Amino acid sequence: MPAVEKTNPDGVDFGWVMQVTFVTTILVGSPIVVFASIGTALPTWTSRAIFAVRVGAVIWFLTAVAAYLYARYRR
Repeated sequence: MPAVEKTNPDGVDFGWVMQVTFVTTILVGSPIVVFASIGTALPTWTSRAIFAVRVGAVIWFLTAVAAYLYARYRR
């Protein structure tokens, strides 16, 4: 039986990056969305959902970039 080869072209574990992004965004991003919404008029559930998605998307992106850069730095 031939040996199984493994490759890791840039050395970053993308599964780890996505897991850390998910957990960190939930734990840190949720309170940020809440505090950001305090000064914003959100009269309907639709406006609340749209606000959460817009702010959450920015937080998700920044968290993913930070987790990737951290993983790359630690490699």
